[in-house]
Amino acid sequence: MKLPSYILFFCFSLFVSFGYAQGEKETTEKKENTLSKVKGKVLNAKDNTVLENVNILNLNQIKGTTTSKEGVFQITAKVNDTLYFSYLGFETINVRVTEDWLKFGDVTISMTEQGIALDEVTVTETQLTGFLEIDAKRAPIYATRRYKISGLPKGYEAGDSEPGAITNILESVFNPADFLYNTFGKKGKSMRKLRQVKEQDEIRTLLQSKYDRETLMNLLQLDKLDIDAILRNCQYSKNFIETANDLQILDAISECYEEYKILKSSKEKNKK
Repeated sequence: MKLPSYILFFCFSLFVSFGYAQGEKETTEKKENTLSKVKGKVLNAKDNTVLENVNILNLNQIKGTTTSKEGVFQITAKVNDTLYFSYLGFETINVRVTEDWLKFGDVTISMTEQGIALDEVTVTETQLTGFLEIDAKRAPIYATRRYKISGLPKGYEAGDSEPGAITNILESVFNPADFLYNTFGKKGKSMRKLRQVKEQDEIRTLLQSKYDRETLMNLLQLDKLDIDAILRNCQYSKNFIETANDLQILDAISECYEEYKILKSSKEKNKK
């Protein structure tokens, strides 16, 4: 039986529409998954002057860069990536990469100055004589330093705040590895970013100058309470948690996470 022409025309139109929609969907998905270079300029919102050495992080691709003397930057990104802008004395901002940005090129990012008043600043003077033996004894010792000795399973903190050995032993006897599983078990995605962050020299340099945990929280998608809990469960002292810079905190979390992966692997082998 021969079908009426209008039915054939309707079926043909439906087929063409479906093919077009499918092709458009594939094109959109391809654009969203394609890495490109996005460019822009960062200005002070107050007077439109350029901002040099603004730190810019792609939180999705774990890439970092800074603005030039002209306030210009370029960074690898794709559609829907989030760029994190931070600069001393200015409010941090997150900017989403859009199709229009990739299509039309440069954009201008304006940053707003922070309104912070310092109540008191303490400056400690260190008198140097020029003689190495004397100056070495006078140099301040920072309690947030950590030392790693080859052959030993963990690092150690300088100063008097190192958690006691008895506490560590009791933890291992009465709570064998449970705290590591509880800490990292639900944060797998965040922890997988650790290695990427540690391999980026520009990001490590940035974190070394940060003490507010804000950049680290954005990179790892953890809040400050999560970070503090991880460090406490990994036997880091209160003094270290409160005074270490963000790079030291990153390395501490990474060290603890590596221990967790070894324990997890060993546990899975024992099950088999």
